[in-house]
Parts: sequence; C-alpha cells; structure tokens
Amino acid sequence: HDDLKEMLDTNKDSLKLEAMKRIVAMIARGKNASDLFPAVVKNVACKNIEVKKLVYVYLVRYAEEQQDLALLSISTFQRGLKDPNQLIRASALRVLSSIRVPIIVPIMMLAIKEAASDMSPYVRKTAAHAIPKLYSLDSDQKDQLIEVIEKLLADKTTLVAGSVVMAFEEVCPERIDLIHKNYRKLCNLLIDVEEWGQVVIISMLTRYARTQFLSPTQNESLLEENAEKAFYGSEEDEAKGAGSEDAAAAALPTRKPYVMDPDHRLLLRNTKPLLQSRSAAVVMAVAQLYFHLAPKAEVGVIAKALVRLLRSHSEVQYVVLQNVATMSIKRRGMFEPYLKSFYIRSTDPTQIKILKLEVLTNLANETNIPTVLREFQTYIRSMDKDFVAATIQAIGRCATNIGRVRDTCLNGLVQLLSNRDELVVAESVVVIKKLLQMQPAQHGEIIKHLAKLTDNIQVPMARASILWLIGEYCEHVPRIAPDVLRKMAKSFTAEEDIVKLQVINLAAKLYLTNSKQTKLLTQYVLSLAKYDQNYDIRDRARFTRQLIVPSEQGGALSRHAKKLFLAPKPAPVLESSFKDRDHFQLGSLSHLLNAKATGYQELPDWPEEAPDPSVRNVEEEDLSLIETHVGLLGEYTEVPEWTKCSNREKRKEKEKPFYSDSEGESGPTESADSEPESESESDSKSSSESGSGESSSESDNEDQDEDEEKVRGSESEQSEEDGEKRKTKKKKVPEGKGEVSSSNEGSDSSSSSSESEMTSESEEEQLEPASWRRKTPPSSKSAPAAKEISLLDLEDFTPPSVQPVSPPAIVSTSLAADLEGLTLTDSTLVPSLLSPVSGVGRQELLHRVAGEGLAVDYTFSRQPFSGDPHMVSVHIHFSNSSDTPIKGLRLGTSKLPAGISIQEFPEIESLAPGESTTAVMGINFCDSTQAANFQLCTQTRQFYVSIQPPVGELMAPVFMSENEFKKEQGKLMGMNEITEKLMLPDACRSDHIVVQKVTTTANLGRVPCGTSDEYRFAGRTLTSGSLVLLTLDARPAGAAQLTVNSEKMVIGTMLVKDVIQALTQ
Repeated sequence: HDDLKEMLDTNKDSLKLEAMKRIVAMIARGKNASDLFPAVVKNVACKNIEVKKLVYVYLVRYAEEQQDLALLSISTFQRGLKDPNQLIRASALRVLSSIRVPIIVPIMMLAIKEAASDMSPYVRKTAAHAIPKLYSLDSDQKDQLIEVIEKLLADKTTLVAGSVVMAFEEVCPERIDLIHKNYRKLCNLLIDVEEWGQVVIISMLTRYARTQFLSPTQNESLLEENAEKAFYGSEEDEAKGAGSEDAAAAALPTRKPYVMDPDHRLLLRNTKPLLQSRSAAVVMAVAQLYFHLAPKAEVGVIAKALVRLLRSHSEVQYVVLQNVATMSIKRRGMFEPYLKSFYIRSTDPTQIKILKLEVLTNLANETNIPTVLREFQTYIRSMDKDFVAATIQAIGRCATNIGRVRDTCLNGLVQLLSNRDELVVAESVVVIKKLLQMQPAQHGEIIKHLAKLTDNIQVPMARASILWLIGEYCEHVPRIAPDVLRKMAKSFTAEEDIVKLQVINLAAKLYLTNSKQTKLLTQYVLSLAKYDQNYDIRDRARFTRQLIVPSEQGGALSRHAKKLFLAPKPAPVLESSFKDRDHFQLGSLSHLLNAKATGYQELPDWPEEAPDPSVRNVEEEDLSLIETHVGLLGEYTEVPEWTKCSNREKRKEKEKPFYSDSEGESGPTESADSEPESESESDSKSSSESGSGESSSESDNEDQDEDEEKVRGSESEQSEEDGEKRKTKKKKVPEGKGEVSSSNEGSDSSSSSSESEMTSESEEEQLEPASWRRKTPPSSKSAPAAKEISLLDLEDFTPPSVQPVSPPAIVSTSLAADLEGLTLTDSTLVPSLLSPVSGVGRQELLHRVAGEGLAVDYTFSRQPFSGDPHMVSVHIHFSNSSDTPIKGLRLGTSKLPAGISIQEFPEIESLAPGESTTAVMGINFCDSTQAANFQLCTQTRQFYVSIQPPVGELMAPVFMSENEFKKEQGKLMGMNEITEKLMLPDACRSDHIVVQKVTTTANLGRVPCGTSDEYRFAGRTLTSGSLVLLTLDARPAGAAQLTVNSEKMVIGTMLVKDVIQALTQ
C-alpha cells in the first residue's frame, strides 16, 4: 500500500481523491485497509469536500479498531460538527459515535444534543442513529438520551421519524408516554418514511395500540358465546322458565357495545396503503399489525398482499409462509380463496415445500379436501424424501381433522405400504398407527397386513409402531401376535433401543392376555433385556417383571397389571406445529425460530378498560399543515390537512374503490371516482418516480399501463408489483385543503441534467424546495398523456377553448417553412404560421378535486407577449365544474427565484358553474427552466401552483439565409457546440415529420438549406437574445447527427436531449 500512502501525502487533491476511492473500494470488497489508518487520518482536515467525505467513510469503518489514533483527531471531528456542509456535519457525528471509548462519552453526548437541534434533517437523522451507540457504550446516560429522543420524536420530517423510533425501541421501549403526543403525526407521516423506518414504526405502533385501545374482537367473542348457548339449549333450560332468560338478557348489556377508537381506526387506515409497498418487510409488518389489531371482518385484506409476496425470492417466501401457516390456523377463511397459490412447484426448496404443505393442510375442509388429496397424491411420487414423509403426515392430519375422508386416506396409506421406498413405507406405518387408534375394531385386516411387514421394514420408528399396534390390539389378532413376539425375541439383541422397549411391552401385554402360549417367550425376552447395555431397557425389564409375574413379596400393583398395561388410550390428536406460535408477534425473529430471541419484546395483552384517549390530543395547528423534509437535501413537501381525523368520513368514501378487498369486485365503475382519476393524472405526468434509473419514457408507459389496469380492476402482476411504491406515494395528493402544492417531486430527464449542472455551481440551489420544482413532461409525450387524462376524466371533460391543430394547419406550417427563404424581413405573419398552436399541449395547473371545482390548465401559446417581448406568453384556461360561481380569480403573492418575473392577467370577477374562460399572462423565465411559483386566489381560497417551462419554450424563431446561418455557426464553435449521434426510426424519415417534431419540441424557425438530407433551424432566447442554431444531418440508413450551437451551454445540452427524445420516439 506504499503507493496509496504516497498519494495521500501529496498536496494534490486529485491524487488524494483517487487514493481514497481505491481505499474505499478495497473496504467494499472486504479487504483489510487498517494499516492505512495513520495516512488517512492525517487528511481529515483536508479542504476538499469530496476527499473529506471519503475520509469520514473510512474512519467510520476503522475508528473502533484504531481508537488511540482516532482520538488524536477528535478536535477535527468537533470542528467538523460546525461545518457549513450538512454531509460533513453528519459524517463527523457518525465517526465520533463510532469511536467506542468511554472517555469521550461527554463529548458524544454534547455532539448528539447539538445535532438534534440542527437545521438539516439529515444531521438530525444521524443524531438519532448515534443515540443507540452511545447507550450501548454507557447506559448511565439513559435519562439524558431520553430527553433527546423526546425532542426528536416531535420532529415533523419523514427523514428523522424512522431513525428516532428505532432509537426509542433500543433505549426506552417502556416509555410509551413519549409516543402519546406524536401518535397521530407518526400515523400520518408513515406513508412517506423510508422503508426500514416504516417497518420499525409499524412494529412499535402495534405494541402501542395493544396497550391503548380495546380489543376489537371482544364483542364478537361475547356474541359467539351467547349464540352457542342459545343453539345448544336443552329441554331442562327451557323448563326453568322465563325468569332465568330475563336474568341472562340483563347480564348481556352490562358490557358496553364496542366502539373503535378514532385513533385505532387512523392507524389501520394509514397502514393499509402500505400493503402495496415494493418492500416485503413493510408488507409483512402491515400484515402482522392487521392480524394483531384489526377486527376479524377486516383482517382479510392482508391475504392478497401476502400471497403476492410468494412470487419473491425463496428467503422471503420462507418467512411469509411461516407467518401464513400461523395465521391460517386461526383465520382459515382468509386464505381459502388463494388455495392454489400454495400448490407446490417442483423447483421449490424442501423447506418451502414443507411450509406450503402445512398451509394446505390447515386450509383443508369438507369442500376442498378432494382437490387437496389429489394434489397430495402427486407429491408422494416426488424424489425429495423429506417432502414425501411430510406429505404422508399431512394426509394423516387431514384424515383426523375431516372424518369423511378417514377411510379413503387409510386405504391410500395401506397401498403405500407396498412402495419400494422404505422411508415412504415407514412414514405410512407411523401415520396408520395413529389413525387406527381412532377406530381399531374395524381394522383387524390392516393390523395383520402390518404384522407381515416386520420382516422387511428396517426403520426403527416404523417397527416400533407395528409392535405397539399388535400389542395394543392383540385380541384382534390372537394368532399372529405370539408369532411376531417369537420373531422379535430371535433378533432382540440386534434391534434399536426404541424397538427393544416395544418388544418388552408386547411381551408383557401377551403374557397378561395369553400366558399359556407366551409365558416362556416373555421370560426369555426379559432375561435378555436384564443384561442389555442401555439402562432404560434394563430398568424397564426389571419393572415389567415385578409388575406382571406374581411373587410372594409382590405388592398390590401386580393385581392391577392388566389395567395398567391394557388401559384404553385416547387417540392422538395430530396438530400443526404452528398451533401455539401466535403468542409471539408475527414477523418477529422469535416467531420464526419458535423461541424467544434476545431483545424480543412481548406483545402486550389488550386492556380491560380503555386508557384515556385525550393524552393523544395536540394543538390543532400542529396537525393542520405539517411541513415535511424529503430527501437528503431537505427539500420541502407538504402533508396537508386532510390527514387529520376530522375528514375521516370523506376519506373513507374515497378509499373504498381504490383498495378493493376482493379480487373481482372492483368493476369499471371505479374509473368515475375522483381519487383514481386524480391519481391517473398525476401518474401520466410523473415520468420516473420509481427511481430505478430507467428512461423516463419507459416508466411513463408503465405508469399509464398501471392506471388502465387499476381502472379495469384487474389483478395483474405489474400493477401489483411494479407500481406499489408509486401508488402509495401518490396517496399524498391533497384534496381537502385549499393550500395545495400542485408540484410534483423529482424532475424529468430534461430538467435533471440542467439541475445537476446548476447544483454543482452553488450549494444554495441544492436546498431549493422541491415544491418549487415543477416537473414538465417532454413535449413529445404530452399529447398522449393529455388524451389519456380526458379518457379517464369523462365526467368533467370540457372542450378546450383553443382549437387543436387540424391537418391543414400542419400542411401550412411545412409550406411556410419551404417558402421561408424568400422572406427578407422578420414579418410577424410568418412566425404565427410557423409555430404550432402549442408546442407542449395543455398541462394541468390545478386539478378540479384539489381546486374544489376549479380546474386550471395552461398552454405555451408561442405568440409574442404584448406587455414585454422578453416574456413567455402563457394561456391559462379556467373552468368551473362546481355548483357555485367562483369569484375574484387573480394572482396572489409569488415566490420567484432571482431574475424571474411575472406579468399578471386581469382579475376575472366571476366564473359561473360549467363556464370556461382563458386569460393570458407573461413570465420572464430568465433563460432557465426553473419553475415560477405563485398563488392563484379566489375570494375564499388560495392555491399554490407552479409552471416550469420546457427548454424549447424559452426561445423565439429567427429567420436567416443559409449564408448567415453558416457565418453565425462559425462564431459558436468549440465549447458552444454540442453534437450527438442518433438513429431515426422508420416513421421519422420524411421531411414533413422531422420538421414537425423539431418545431413542436422547440420554438425555432426553419432555415433554407441546399441539401435535401440536412435540416437547419434558428432561434433566439427570449431574455438574453442569445442565438440557438440547430442542425440535423440525416443519412440514408437512418443514422443522423444533431448539432446545437449556442452561447447558453445549459440550454444547448437540454435542447439536444429533448430533440433526440422527440425524434427517436
């Protein structure tokens, strides 16, 4: 590692960065890099942020091993806690909490307290992570840490919530009083917390709910008891007269009728959407919450989600099936519709096969037993011996549970006795023995058949079972039993211990019932056993001899020997091995192992009396609008007022069709419901919410497919698996509150690149709130999206006030482009001819649900704005779909980034129900794609809205000759030129299509060109007047080269991306 040490000792940051990257890569591959600690720790005070981050990553890994050296740098870490960069502050705290030396506990405590009050939610999250580390180092700090936990629990950001609940669980899970005030907030934030946080919070809230609410099943059990009494009432009860009936009726209402606490309902309602999460752990957590907390009628919703998880990896299947096996014992009906999902595949691992068998056996009932047994018959032919043995046991369990098929099962098992495989025969014998105990008198023939098998079967358990059966029912086979004992006496010394014990039992039973034939044999067997190596067998022989052979000093016991040995024995009950597992919390490690694991917290019993619900009340404004940080950089989104309990009924109505509980119920009527509509619209606008890095057009298509699936009510795999995360996220679309952020998080493919360039320039822009970043789909996608919205949005479809482009207009556009070279002046006629009516099509600004009947769309008109030529002209389309007139429509205050300005439209005094109108406003975007954020106000409400322009709308067409174009292009070479290669699809090879697609994407004018396979376009940015020149050189085979020349490099880069996307789609 000498070369790395040298690189770390140089003064060049680039070499240090390279060295740190290589070291971190070594650690990731599992190699030991601890000998580099002195060289790395020297760079902890490096000025370069990137180097500093990697040094901290290294120190977190090795600080515990090299404590002395790490302590030398402690002052640097303390300085790091004051660093202006939030990532450095968090990393410094992480390293500090990784140095596990008791002497620095006070410093750590101070650092955690400071970080808990930090402005950045990411640093507060790191503080929450450091709390359990400090607690494990010094548990005396518990009281101080609880104060920090209490402070962090009050945090309103989703980033911190999961981590602080984890700290709470580690440090003070018994302090349930800390949760009271934060209970509703945690329920409401749950859907936006990261997945591991969701699992921890749901687990904690399950235990909390068990201590704070009454059992929802208490009344059901009471009703069941009374129903049973009434059903099995005897004549004597009736003879007692009416007096006792009155007394019973009076006793019944003494227990109050159960009414679910609103907070209990809030928890169930807010966790339900998470059943569609992409994380198996989250789905499992919600499933256990519903199983432990929900009324019986509502638990069924989790079955479908759990069955979906069975398509996952075998490890996930194993855990899910363990829990399903436990649930299916108590709530069999829940999984019966999904019986076929538990059929076994030949590719399943043995453990999964056995668990699926367990579930199938639990689900077997009178109606489905024929199909289950047919399935079992095929399993017996499997090559997997353990699985075959488990199947035979499952057949035995079905036979004991369902009397109707007992004989069928017995006959099937007897046929298996002729199987070539010894293990199959042995297992069958053991199961037959248990079944015969239920009705031995009818099965003398089977016992004889088993007796003949003693010569061939070598498996000890099977031999012992046959001997026990013959001894127990020796009166049914009086001629065969002594002969079996004779054979066993011959081979006694070679038998296994379990078989020897049964031979002694058989000898004793035959001696008591048929001593004439078996007296000498019994004495011989007992003599052999007396000198056996195993002391159990020696003891059993002595005990049996004293008991059955009367002697002078023999006690009173020998007189009762027959009663002792031949007492009627109850038939064994074949039970599931999962029967008593539900006392462990489902989904926990303890439940999986069926043994209490370290750190497991018991699930509390329901209280008899409900504790005071007012402890969860907080001031109203705390809940009315919770600002939440999302993402590492603390971008703001808002969780609106509808998450409050007060709008419960409204939300319940909306929820019904969205989460259809049964497979076939959600018919096409759902598409008319407002919530799926608004969701589908936001879906069609969202381009890549999943964050998995695929191209935006792919994920857009996925989203649209998903919505169609949802509307049709189908249960396809895609809508269940691919879209879970997106659906749960979009549940946040605000509906009940006027102050609505109609922005969408994230940015599309075109704006993300510019943002990455801008963010590298200054850190302040990184902290720009997400609600001010509007996501605008690329223009080429917008037309289908708009079409889909109108299809789904049938009930509030209004004809657009601006007529769509008709085919003649398109023809005239290309005609104007061809005639353009003849024009000598920049006349205003040609731009209007040249520009399509609207490049991007209509886009939604405010949905009618969020706007309480007011729907607002906008289009970029591409006409010069009369007030200011530097402004983009935006047409705002208002329509009123409510029953009351909307008055005083105007612009309110605007939060605009530097340089951006807005020219307001005149106030609209009144908009009657069903009416639509259009207003024109101007926005100077200052040659950037940053969103313009402003308020739309009516007399009663304010709506926060945001318009973000595609890069193609920031320019106006310019008309020039071919020579002028080449001259200007020559001035804009080098860094001002961006070139990309692309392949034109067959559908995009004609002049007309190419020109149309380019001019739709960007507001540019066509420049005449001498060659047929080259296209040239020119425009100027509206604010600065910078030239934007675009050249497309198309080759015959479809290969093409796109060149953009512009002083504005960011605009050039984004334009290239948008145009390529439009041409290749």
